[in-house]
Amino acid sequence: MVIRVLVADDQAVVRTAFSGLLNTQDDIDVVGEAEDGEQAVHRAAELRPDVALLDIRMPRLGGIDAAREIVAASNGATRALMLTTFGLDEYVYDALSAGASGFLLKDATFPELLHAVRVVAGGRALLAPEITGRLIAEFARQRVGTPPPRSVDGLTTREAEVLVLIARGLSNADIAERLTITDHTVKTHINRLFAKMGLRDRAQAVILAYERGLVVAGTQTR
Repeated sequence: MVIRVLVADDQAVVRTAFSGLLNTQDDIDVVGEAEDGEQAVHRAAELRPDVALLDIRMPRLGGIDAAREIVAASNGATRALMLTTFGLDEYVYDALSAGASGFLLKDATFPELLHAVRVVAGGRALLAPEITGRLIAEFARQRVGTPPPRSVDGLTTREAEVLVLIARGLSNADIAERLTITDHTVKTHINRLFAKMGLRDRAQAVILAYERGLVVAGTQTR
């Protein structure tokens, strides 16, 4: 399977660099580029890429709004991978809420770039535990007064436990060890809670857990 990628950044040097690196791989094909958010939305609708690599800050339409439109228009078929810098941490929560599946620093190494594209294209969220603890918790805490969009009443006790552990940054193997169950059982619980809550990936699961107060900012991640 060849991963089709759209690269969107208002800096031509960045676009060219990322496109050139990605095109060196047999399993990745950069099918298009965009210099702003509006162009990214139009190009994504035209090209239907598997992954849209979007700079968070772009003219005409920002990366977060572009991600929201691209993910919605493709019904989740196109995954949004956000390009960010250390100074833009405040945008992480908003990007996840908009449907982004992961984040990549602009100074990422070549292996990190390839890993990010492949992980997101594979339907997984590129969400490191440190991002979960340091960023999402803080910005979810700031939004405690926001009415939650979903209920968790339909989850079993075990499914709720798994949701909490996902939000704390634990991997499937970590969850299995913590709850003394098999990896297969963990995957079953995750599939069921995702289906019940209408979640697309772990990133959305993290947001739900914090918005519902199942995890509180500042709690231990391990």
